Amino acid sequence: MAADTPRQAWICSIGMATAVGDCTAQTETSVRAGISRYASSAIHNRHDRPMTMALLPEDALPQLVERPLGWTSRQLRMLRLGKLALPEALEALPPRQKAALFLAGPEPLPGRSPVVEDGFLDAVCALDPRLERGASLLFATGRAGGMQALDAAMKHLAKNGPRYALLGGIDSYLDLMLLGVLDQDDRVLADGVMNGFAPGEGAGFVLLCSDATRREAHASATVAVHEPGLADEPGHRYSEEPYLGDGLAQAVSAALEGSEEPIGTVLASLNGENFGAKEWGVATVRNSGELGTLYRFEHPGDCFGDIGAAFGPVLIGLAAVGMRRGSLPSPCLVYCSSEAAPRGAVRVTMEPR
Repeated sequence: MAADTPRQAWICSIGMATAVGDCTAQTETSVRAGISRYASSAIHNRHDRPMTMALLPEDALPQLVERPLGWTSRQLRMLRLGKLALPEALEALPPRQKAALFLAGPEPLPGRSPVVEDGFLDAVCALDPRLERGASLLFATGRAGGMQALDAAMKHLAKNGPRYALLGGIDSYLDLMLLGVLDQDDRVLADGVMNGFAPGEGAGFVLLCSDATRREAHASATVAVHEPGLADEPGHRYSEEPYLGDGLAQAVSAALEGSEEPIGTVLASLNGENFGAKEWGVATVRNSGELGTLYRFEHPGDCFGDIGAAFGPVLIGLAAVGMRRGSLPSPCLVYCSSEAAPRGAVRVTMEPR
């Protein structure tokens, strides 16, 4: 294996904020208890029925010291979500150490301008002086963006110089234009909409370190993420190609390569729409030997809604906490599928107690 190819990285600390919790412990406990924050919102669809959404209370989000000029309300809300979740994720970062941020952000609608660009990454890095902007990268590709960001973070750590990397993802569906477009296709849950999803929002961050750094300073870090599998689905939602599920099957196959034991838990970015079910069926058939047949299947979007680009880091964090608590069978497979082509999956393992 090449020297700059990542093998695994260790989880030092986690921070997240979702509709069911403003920190990791509260989110994980709520998901484990099956608590849902789906609720009728003040936003109505084109049939004048309230949209069902899963949002954080306004007073739960911190205020910004400076409001960047020209930003949309969605961008500002995302920055506040990041500010809420970030401190918890950096708790394990030792004094005088810095970490580059590898951040997943929303994917744009077809034919539309990007939702976030490098200026947003600048603003998130400016939230904490311990974040190193120079090596940080943004992946504005939606749900699977967290897996692309993880791949870049692990390659960053594999250079042997960096000691830490911060994986992150932030997203919010609280945007009238976006909701209007989704409503035109009857995709937002409401009375009379049966095959829709609950738009949500959230932020997730996972502080990672290399093998060497873990041996030196983080002996208590017992959960590792392995090389993610990345692929593209030709027949994605906005494509005219047939939807065959090849992309996720390939991503899962790559993530499970070298696995020595069957998967105990699968955590998925499914949001309740029928569209995502087919590709998981294809992935299970093509990877049945590595997956096994006794795994537990979880889709926490049932609790906190569709959190878009935050799915990857949040699901990885939930996998880590669940395995440490003993509430989720190990090892875990986390997978995420974007609206467009990107697909990604990663194996998360824990050292034997």
